[in-house]
Amino acid sequence: MRTALFFAAAAFFEIAGCFAFWAVVRNGASALWLAPGVVSLIAFGAVLTQVDAAMAGRAFAAYGGVYVAASLIWLWAVEGFRPDRWDMMGGAVCVLGAAIVVFGPRG
Repeated sequence: MRTALFFAAAAFFEIAGCFAFWAVVRNGASALWLAPGVVSLIAFGAVLTQVDAAMAGRAFAAYGGVYVAASLIWLWAVEGFRPDRWDMMGGAVCVLGAAIVVFGPRG
């Protein structure tokens, strides 16, 4: 449960930070948005290191599936575009892949 919360928080901070840059570069928002974007990306890195995992690469791989799902939620909640069935199927495949990485038997 703790790991899931850290993954969710990391996804929020990463997406918010990247979105700040997107807003400035692609949408013409004020460059002042870059400051909270940088702070958010620093928070992302700090939070992701709190995940209970023996190896960084495995934690990052599992996080990738969470990131994709969270990005689709962001698409809907913040950008106002409802993900279509292909988005949802792709997100489900990514979450399934993350679950395999996390819960796969190791010997």
